[in-house]
Amino acid sequence: MSEETFPPPPPPPVAPPPPGFQVRVGGNQNSKIIIAAGSITMKDKPRLPVADIPQVELDVVQRAWVDLDVRDEHVRTAEETAARLVGEGPRLAVVMGPPGYGKRTAGIKALWEVAQGQSLKLQEIVPDWEKPGSPDVAELPDEPGTAYLLDVAAEISSWQNPGSVAQQLVSYAEELRPSGSFLVVIADEHGWPEAVSGAVANVVVRATARPSARRVARMHLEYVHHQPGRLHWLTATPSDTGLAGKAAQQLTDGSRPADAASLAAKLAVTEDSREGLERALSAFQEWRTDVRDVFTTTEDNPDDRALLISALFLNGNDALTVQDGARALLGESPEADVRAILTGPDLTSRLTAMGAEVNGRTVSLDHKPGYARAVLLHLWQQRADIHPHLLKWLDAITSPKEAGADRLAEISDLLVELAVAENDIRVVKKVHAWIDNGADSPEHRALIARFLTVAAESDTLGAGVRSLLLDSAQDDSEAVATVVALVCQGEFAQHYPRQALVRLRHILDRLEPDDAVRTAQEALRDIAARDGQLPRVWSTVIKWATEKKHLAGHRAFLSLLDPRVDPYVLQVMLAAAEQKQDIREALVDGWNAALADTRVEGECRQLLAAWAEVRKTEDVPTELMTDLLNQIVLERLYATPVSALIFGEPGVADGKAVIDLRKNLRLPPALSSLIDSHERASAGS
Repeated sequence: MSEETFPPPPPPPVAPPPPGFQVRVGGNQNSKIIIAAGSITMKDKPRLPVADIPQVELDVVQRAWVDLDVRDEHVRTAEETAARLVGEGPRLAVVMGPPGYGKRTAGIKALWEVAQGQSLKLQEIVPDWEKPGSPDVAELPDEPGTAYLLDVAAEISSWQNPGSVAQQLVSYAEELRPSGSFLVVIADEHGWPEAVSGAVANVVVRATARPSARRVARMHLEYVHHQPGRLHWLTATPSDTGLAGKAAQQLTDGSRPADAASLAAKLAVTEDSREGLERALSAFQEWRTDVRDVFTTTEDNPDDRALLISALFLNGNDALTVQDGARALLGESPEADVRAILTGPDLTSRLTAMGAEVNGRTVSLDHKPGYARAVLLHLWQQRADIHPHLLKWLDAITSPKEAGADRLAEISDLLVELAVAENDIRVVKKVHAWIDNGADSPEHRALIARFLTVAAESDTLGAGVRSLLLDSAQDDSEAVATVVALVCQGEFAQHYPRQALVRLRHILDRLEPDDAVRTAQEALRDIAARDGQLPRVWSTVIKWATEKKHLAGHRAFLSLLDPRVDPYVLQVMLAAAEQKQDIREALVDGWNAALADTRVEGECRQLLAAWAEVRKTEDVPTELMTDLLNQIVLERLYATPVSALIFGEPGVADGKAVIDLRKNLRLPPALSSLIDSHERASAGS
C-alpha cells in the first residue's frame, strides 16, 4: 500500500500497478491514490524494522580501518568475526567485550568483508521487541542476501531468559545459510550466556584489545574527513610544547577509539589557525578548564552565573532578553536604582567574560560547541539544589510568547545531553517527574516529550528510558500518559513502532476518554499513515480488538476507520477487503467486538453514521461498504448503536445519508417493514 499526494497542476499519467494490485482514486480534497496489495495481511507476524548502516560508519571500515593496538600488535576482532560468519556453523557471530573496544565497528567491518563480491545489503536491525525483556527471535527479519547487525549491548543484561534467546538466535542463524544472509550481534562483556551449550559458546568472538586511538585519529582525519594537511597536529613529538604537541597528547594508550574519532572530527571542522586549534582542543576536553575558571571567578556573583545560564538556554536571543531571563531565574525585578544601574561592567562585557559572543545585539555560544552542555553539567553536579528552580524557570521561559517558546527542541536536546553525559537514569527520572510538577501546558508537555524521545534512542540510556516509557504509559496521571502518547507520535514511533504501539495500548485502555486517550488515538492514526506502517498497525489493532477484547483495541479500531479525521486507512482497508476475504471478515469481527463493548457505544454510534455519510461519496466502494454494514447490522441487531442506526433515536434528526442507508440495507422483510413504519411515523410527526 502506498499514498502519494500530487500538487496542482494535474499529475502525469501513473504507470499501471503490478498484477494483483487494485488502484482506487478518491478524495479530491487530498488528491490521494490508494493502492492496496498483499502487504495487508492477517497472518504474517510483523518483523523488526531495519535501517541502512550509516555511510559514515561504512567509510571508516572501507577507508580508515585500524587493526593495530598500542603495541603494534594485530587486533583480530573483525577478522575472527568474519571467520565465524563464513565457517561451518550458523551464520552468526556474537562480539563480546567491555565498552570502548570498537565492537560495533569491528562487526560492521566483518559484515562488509563478507559482503564483498556477494552483493549483500548491509542493514542494522532495530531491536524494537514487543517485550524488550523477552525478545522474540521470530520477529527478526530474514531477507535473502542481507548482512545484518543487531546491537543489543545496552539491553542484553535485562533479558529475562538469555539462554533461551541465545539458543533461538543460533537456530535462526542456521536458517540464514540457504538465503545467503548473515548476522552479527554486538553484546556486552558478560550478557551472552556461553555456558548454555557448545553451540551458543561457539559463535562468540571476544574483543580483548582495542585499536590504537592515536592511529584511529590520524586515519579518520586523513581518510574520513579528508584533512591530511592537519596531520601534524596529531604527530608532534612529546618534546613539542606548542599547541600541536598538546593536540598529540590528548590521546593516551587507554583512550577509546570513539575518543579518537571525536578528536579527529573536531580537528577537521575547526579553523586552520592557532585560535581554531585552541577551540577544538577545549571542545574535546569538554571545556573543563573554561567552565572551572568561570565558576571560580564568579563565586560571589550570582548575577553573572544566572546570566550564563540564561545565555545557554536562550542562545541566539538579544542581550536584553538574556538579561531578563537571568533576572527571572533569580526571581528579581529590573533594577530601579539609577546608581546601581550605572555601576559595574557593561552587559556585553559581562556576557563575554562568561564565554559568550555578542555580535550586535545577539548573544551566542555557537562558537564554542559543547560549552553549553559543559556549563549545564557542572551546574547540575555542583549545585544540586538548583534542579527544581531551574526546571520551574524553564517552564516560564518556554511558555507561549516567551523568549524560549521557539527553542523547545534545543532546550530538550540540552537536557538529553546532560542525561547522557551523566549516564544516569536518575537524571531522566528527575525530568520525568517534572511532568506533574511543572506547568500543565502543551508547551511543557511537548518539551518533556521531546526530551524523552531523544533519550529513548540514546545508546547508553535508551533501554532504560524505553522501559520507563512503558511504566509511564500505565500511570494514573493524565499528564504523564499524555506525554508518553506524544512520544509515540514522534520519531520514537519511526524507529520503535512496535514498542510505540504497546505503550499506546496501555494508554487507550484508560477508563475515561481523557486527553491522554485522545492524544494516543492521534498518535495511532499518525503511525498508520506513515509509509509501510499500516500492515503492522492493522495486524496489531485487530488482535487487540478481536482476540484480547481490550478496550484499547475497540477504541483503536474505531479511531483508525473514522473517515471524519482522515479517510486514508478506511480507503486502504476497504480496497484490501475487496481482494481478501480474511480482511473483510476481520473488519466485521472488529465491528462485532466493538459493538459488544458498552464502553464505546458512543464512538460506535458516531462511526456508523460517519460510514453512512462516506458511503455516498466516490472515496470508497459503495457496494462493499453497504454489504459490510448490512452484515454488521444483522449480526449485532440488538446493540444500541445498531438500533440507533436503523430506527433512529428520540430527539435526534437523522441525516439524509443515514436514511438512504436504511433503504439500501438488505434486511429481513419483517424488519424492513418495521423500519418503513418507523420512518413514516417519524415523517408524520
